[in-house]
Amino acid sequence: MNIKMLVLGAAALAVVGGAAWLGTGMGQSPADISPAAGGKPPGGGVAVEAVSVQASPMERTIEAVGTLQSNESVIVRPEITGRVAEILFEEGQTVTKDAILIRLDDSTYRAQLAAAEAAAGLSRTNFTRADDLFKKKAGSERTLDEARAQRDSDAAAVALAQAALDKTVLKASFDGVLGLRRVSVGDYVTPGQDIVNLEDMSPLKVDFRVPEIFLTEIESGQEIEINVDALPGQYIRGKVYAINPRVDEAGRSLLIRATVDNDDNKLRPGLFARVHLVIDSNKNALQVPEQALIPQGDKKFVYRVVDGKVEMVEIQTGLRRKGMVEVTAGLGEGDTVVVAGQMKVQPGGTVTVMPPAAAPQPTEAEPLSISPAAGSGAGG
Repeated sequence: MNIKMLVLGAAALAVVGGAAWLGTGMGQSPADISPAAGGKPPGGGVAVEAVSVQASPMERTIEAVGTLQSNESVIVRPEITGRVAEILFEEGQTVTKDAILIRLDDSTYRAQLAAAEAAAGLSRTNFTRADDLFKKKAGSERTLDEARAQRDSDAAAVALAQAALDKTVLKASFDGVLGLRRVSVGDYVTPGQDIVNLEDMSPLKVDFRVPEIFLTEIESGQEIEINVDALPGQYIRGKVYAINPRVDEAGRSLLIRATVDNDDNKLRPGLFARVHLVIDSNKNALQVPEQALIPQGDKKFVYRVVDGKVEMVEIQTGLRRKGMVEVTAGLGEGDTVVVAGQMKVQPGGTVTVMPPAAAPQPTEAEPLSISPAAGSGAGG
């Protein structure tokens, strides 16, 4: 009998204790006090999720496709006929300006120069004699003029022969990297025949197109970022330096040229590149998640939490990117804004701030994608 009474007493105490615990609100589950449920946490007020206004870079970009070009590019070609006597470079070699690449057999050109110099020497002597006779009144003025003309003509022949001889040596036009040669020692070459290509690859140029609707937003000095399939995950910065003044009539697009650094020579001319052109940026943009906005007509508001109470604040917005909006007026850095639970609160109401399940973080700029049909094809 005593044991039965003890058990009943313990059960009664448990019921009373449980009721008291529930009465204090400590028995509520997280779902009961979530902002979506409009529940009230132990501290009082409606539970809301909120985040702080952050300041971080925000950019608006255009996406296009382009082609990498050498800073300078030339195919070394002879200007005269001749037989290849020496090849003084290795394929793929880095060379400096005026480095000798090819020597042609110059025996014929040296002989022509010697003949021209001999003729020039004789004509100078004849001119001197004609000049002396004319001064002594023993020669005519016509004879003197003919001697002068012959002297000048032979001097020009010497210069011409010297120029031809100089062209038997082919040199690098600028610092760069040589490609694959197309001749061998002993080949007979003609004017304009391809010998080897020379490329200056630091920096590189990138040509790309954007639709004409962006005409007023494009200017020299704007930053770009490119990535290529050959270097996945790597992004290279550059700058626009030239814009074609003529709009392409076929594609209604602007041809733009920019430069990108290539000090390590990882990039190569001819590579396909994805270009991200920054047309608007703010290095210290105040940002809030999109879900914090409360649109009313053509105005936008947010709930700001101050000392545990909410107030409705009108804001001005600027750039947008995925999940985030720039605030240009109405808020300051560090302000706390409600991102969930707005439907359960009223201006001036008391709230309890709870951290969001996954606080939005600033991300990369959301690009304005341009399809090739819109004129974003690679520049030629």
